[in-house]
Amino acid sequence: MLKLVVIGFLVSSTVTSQCFYKDDSSKKLDPEARTSLYRGQLEFTLNLFNKINEAYPEDNIFFSPFSVYHSLLLAYFSSGGHTEQALQQSLQISHTLDKINLMTAYKVDKRSRATNNNSASYEFTSANKLFVDDALNVRQCLLDVFGEEFERLNFQDNPAEAREFINNWVARVTKNNIKDLIPADGIGHSTKLVLANAAYFKGVWASKFPAERTKKEPFFVSETRQTLVPFMKQKGTFHFMVSDDLRAQILELPYKGNDISMYILLPPYAMKEGVVDIIANLTPERLAAVVEESYMGREVIVEIPKFTMERSLPLKPILLNLGVGDLFNSTSDFSTLTDQRVNFDDAVHKAKIQIDEEGTVAAAATAIFGFRSSRPAEPSRFVANFPFVYLIYERPTNSVLFMGVYRDPKK
Repeated sequence: MLKLVVIGFLVSSTVTSQCFYKDDSSKKLDPEARTSLYRGQLEFTLNLFNKINEAYPEDNIFFSPFSVYHSLLLAYFSSGGHTEQALQQSLQISHTLDKINLMTAYKVDKRSRATNNNSASYEFTSANKLFVDDALNVRQCLLDVFGEEFERLNFQDNPAEAREFINNWVARVTKNNIKDLIPADGIGHSTKLVLANAAYFKGVWASKFPAERTKKEPFFVSETRQTLVPFMKQKGTFHFMVSDDLRAQILELPYKGNDISMYILLPPYAMKEGVVDIIANLTPERLAAVVEESYMGREVIVEIPKFTMERSLPLKPILLNLGVGDLFNSTSDFSTLTDQRVNFDDAVHKAKIQIDEEGTVAAAATAIFGFRSSRPAEPSRFVANFPFVYLIYERPTNSVLFMGVYRDPKK
């Protein structure tokens, strides 16, 4: 199975004038900074999921909140004044977490991922870049802090060549799963900065689905429409629970290595707004109750769709709805980055997921049953043949790498 997500922010420039503070060294080391970073990221993730579902209530959804968050983090580090305050609030960054400690947590997390990427079991790669126009005066202290993240390009004289360079970088990071992230008209002569994140995940199921058991079965898009899709099937021991708070059956499908799992949240078939209710009721506390629950495995008959999905997401209106302030206006403040005036033009996001018998590949992604709170008869059945919510969760960092809603195989 594979998942992939990429996001880019396109920025134009109009001209205006210690790195984060007057005295960066005055900030004391916060040992809880990394934990605070993860907690805020999770809160942002669920808020973003809600906004995307509100914007596309009838469509399939697949995106990487991890990718969106890290792109916005680059904007936050570059911002100042009222723009910094708005981004801090929308990104759910604690007011007690200053930029020095946040940057330290960001760097530690980056090094940890590079060191601990368990390539024998799964592969997860996330890369951040600030593509900067040659003519933009970037403060040296920020270049010193984010040297690996900066790349100089000539947007003014060669916008098409710069666009191709960025899209090729995205394609390399995502193993060619995400191509042409930035459209033909996405970069012009006035573009000064592109903030981008590319994420790639490839995981192999800890318990693979036998290919010979895959066959087409009905998927109930609605009470009045169904369509045939290939369903993967197996019987095995899995973590399976019913959540009264989320009003859903929940199945964990771990990938080899056990650091990352896919969770499928399946509402009662009779509930027309079941998916909407799950998303609305998802809180950091309720999600933690699901992923941290030390419940016993039980024998479960599992049937889930085999599918590939690629989605482009117009992110600008959704981020505005999230409260990013004047990020896309000429009044935005990026004084930490440069003494010139820059503002974002647009935000683009593309994600792809492939789920098959072997596992999942993603880059930047039901069953007919009666809802019950009592323990079902053994073996349990989990048949995802109507709309459901799914997410890929990284346990060591409490991070949701990818999220989605599978509503209609034909869309």
